[in-house]
Amino acid sequence: MSGVTTVIFDMFNTLVKDGEVYWIESFQKVIDKQGLGVSAAELRLEWSTGDQSFREQRVTGRVPFESYREAWRRSFQRTFASLGLNGDSERAVESLIGDMGRRPLHNDTREALEWLKGKYRVAVLSNVDDCVLEVCLERLDYPFEAALSSEAARCYKPRPELFGQLVGRLGIRPEEAVYVGDKQYEDVQGARDSGIGSFWINRDEIAANPDLPDPDYCATTLLELPAWLSERTR
Repeated sequence: MSGVTTVIFDMFNTLVKDGEVYWIESFQKVIDKQGLGVSAAELRLEWSTGDQSFREQRVTGRVPFESYREAWRRSFQRTFASLGLNGDSERAVESLIGDMGRRPLHNDTREALEWLKGKYRVAVLSNVDDCVLEVCLERLDYPFEAALSSEAARCYKPRPELFGQLVGRLGIRPEEAVYVGDKQYEDVQGARDSGIGSFWINRDEIAANPDLPDPDYCATTLLELPAWLSERTR
């Protein structure tokens, strides 16, 4: 880990909050806007079946690339048909996407980013559509050197091609970078397969999957990042 020059961040559940409470709120908003006769929990559960299939297939390399907008529209179409609802899939997707861009920042985000300023090159790599990433970047108002979405790269974490594209843009060697993310599969494994160091931000202290790579470091707050980096880049 010596010679680290660059810190690359995931966006959601790393810098910006995400989680079931926000998704239920978003699905309730879809219901309220469209007057649908279903609970938010039921709509979310049925929709998640299609979303989970999309997430499983997208990393195989055997299916054409789909953005979140495209996959979520298809999932809503299936969901509305399955539940017998006269819903507008396009409006529902636009509502979800809009809500994602408005998720609150984690309390430790700005302090961690400020510490890095002037000490490391800082970038963002996120499984998200361009429109959502752009809104989040505007809200963060931070001088990231580069930002890359899965939509722009046409592939999803943990595929190493995604990490490789950003490393190429930055003009660095993989071993110069550390990736900070909240998921052991997408983030830790993706970084490891790409030759990049990994800092797992495990805020909920979930048990590690023994079948997946261990991170170089596991923390419950981004405020552990400065000391860890300092120790390894002396």
